[in-house]
Amino acid sequence: MAVMAKAPREGVVKTRLTPPLAPAAAVALSESFLADVTEKIREAARAAPISPFVAYAPTGAEARFAGVVAPGTRFVLADGEAIREAGISGIGRGLFQATASLLGNGFAGACMVSADAPSLPVAVLSEAALALAREGDRMVLGPAEDGGYYLIGLKMLHRRIFQDIAWSSETVAKETTARAQEIGLPVVLLRYWYDVDDEATLRRLSGALDAGTERAPATRACLARLGVVGRETE
Repeated sequence: MAVMAKAPREGVVKTRLTPPLAPAAAVALSESFLADVTEKIREAARAAPISPFVAYAPTGAEARFAGVVAPGTRFVLADGEAIREAGISGIGRGLFQATASLLGNGFAGACMVSADAPSLPVAVLSEAALALAREGDRMVLGPAEDGGYYLIGLKMLHRRIFQDIAWSSETVAKETTARAQEIGLPVVLLRYWYDVDDEATLRRLSGALDAGTERAPATRACLARLGVVGRETE
């Protein structure tokens, strides 16, 4: 199970949050997200067959994650530069590369997890791994509220899953499910969750963390330092 992550650098991470955040604050927020997600993957590994990874970019950036990700987290390259598969573009190239690398190294399944969902419950990660571990081929998909997905898991390298997808659109999860249906691949859908990638969702997250309805300790501490005030949650 690997969290998809760019190396924390100014002008590269959380750019849709600058403004309201300054570039340095965006880097700090990115690091807190990575700390929480990788720690949750490590926690999920206590209840499910999981080996924690960061699927990172760019090449040679492993050192930038030092002191940020949870202990025991390994690395797999996901910059997409070496991928020349027909119909696979954008972030799909990185997803395909990391999935291919993990499956090619003997893992029975590979889950890619968004770095933008720091408060995703640990139980969802365990559920995804356990669903993928069951006998038979399938895809596990965690649909995001914005139409994308926060998790995708595969047991075999089905190229069609990543082909001809309108990445960064509200139809990504729908199109991905349609690709699975095309090739007769069963789909296990997880609960809906949300990505934090703009000011509205950042304030939603802050409010939920303050209310105690969601958990992401590193992120909550970072938001407190940055003075981000959340909106009320329902």
